[in-house]
Amino acid sequence: MLSSKLFGRVLSQGARMGSPITSRATYATVSNPPLDQKVEMTNWEKGHYINYKKMSENLAIVRKRLNRPLTYGEKVVYSHLDDPEGQEIERGSSYLRLRPDRVACQDATAQMAILQFMSAGMPSVATPTTVHCDHLIEAQIGGDKDLDRAKSINKEVYDFLSSACAKYNIGFWRPGSGIIHQIVLENYAFPGGLMIGTDSHTPNAGGLGMVAIGVGGADAVDVMANLPWELKAPKYIGVKLTGEMSGWTAPKDIILKVAGVLTVKGGTGSIVEYHGDMVSLGQEHPTFPWTLKTWGISGFCLWSPVVTLWFGSTSSSRYFFSGLEATLGTLPEPILISSDAFSMALEAA
Repeated sequence: MLSSKLFGRVLSQGARMGSPITSRATYATVSNPPLDQKVEMTNWEKGHYINYKKMSENLAIVRKRLNRPLTYGEKVVYSHLDDPEGQEIERGSSYLRLRPDRVACQDATAQMAILQFMSAGMPSVATPTTVHCDHLIEAQIGGDKDLDRAKSINKEVYDFLSSACAKYNIGFWRPGSGIIHQIVLENYAFPGGLMIGTDSHTPNAGGLGMVAIGVGGADAVDVMANLPWELKAPKYIGVKLTGEMSGWTAPKDIILKVAGVLTVKGGTGSIVEYHGDMVSLGQEHPTFPWTLKTWGISGFCLWSPVVTLWFGSTSSSRYFFSGLEATLGTLPEPILISSDAFSMALEAA
C-alpha cells in the first residue's frame, strides 16, 4: 500500500506526464529491499529514521543463537541489543545492554536529567529525546486558571527546559500541550520500537505495538549520552482476551482483573503481552499504563487496527514483522479466567 505522501507524488507525476497512475507505481526489488526504506520516526523531527534493517539483523543473530521461538516482546527487546552476538540472554537473570530508539521526559524529572547530560559535554543528545511539561501543573481551580498559575510559579523551570532543549536538539512540549503519555502515543510511538521514559505511564505507547518502559532520570541520561541502557532480561506474561466487553466495562477493567490475579507484585520483572479477539477493539492503549500496578516492566498489544493502519504506510515495517502471526504459537497453553463482562487467559511464557 502506498503512503498518502508517496501516492500524492505519484499522482502529480502521472498528471504531468499524461500517463496512467498505475504505470508510476514502484515495488520492492533486489536493488530496492524493503528494509532499506527510510521511515521517519515522527512528523515532528527530520533525520531520525526507524532502523528496521538493524533490528532485523540483530534478531536474526539472536534467533540463530537461541534456536527457539520468540514471543513478540522478545523480538522487540532482543532486536535492540547492543551486542547481539556476545550478549548473555537468560530470562529473569542476565542483564541486557540495549539501545532504545527514543527517550521521553516529563518536566519534573527532566530538570536533573538535562543538568546531568550537560556535564557530558556533548553538543546534542545522541538519541531522539523529548521533554513534556505536564507534571508541574496542579489541578486546583480549573484548566485555564491552573495552567496560568503553573506558568507563573514554574517560569524559571520552563525557561530553563525550553532553552536547554533548543540547545541540545531536544523536542519541547510546552505547558498546556498535553499529557506526556498520550502525546507520546499519538506522535512518537511506532510498532517494534523500544522507548524509555521518565514517567510511570510510559507503557501507554504499547497501544501501538511498542515496548515502552518507565525509568529514572539517570537511565534516561545514559541513553541521551549514547551509552547502552541496562535492563534485567524480562520474563513474559501473555494475556489472551476473548469474547467482548459489555457496556458496563472499560479497558481499565481488564488490568484490574489482571492485577487481581497476579497481585500488585505478580508482574515484577515481566512484560505483559495482550492478544486475542478483544485486542481488535482499538481501545487497548488505556490498559497499558495500569500494567505498572502489577509492577510489570511494560505491556502492549500484539495487533490492533491502528497498528495495521501504521503498517500500511511502509513496506519496511511489514517486512520486519512478516513472521508476527507465528508468535502466538510460541506461548504455552493458557489458564482460562472468565467473568460476566469478559474472559481472558493468562500465560507465563
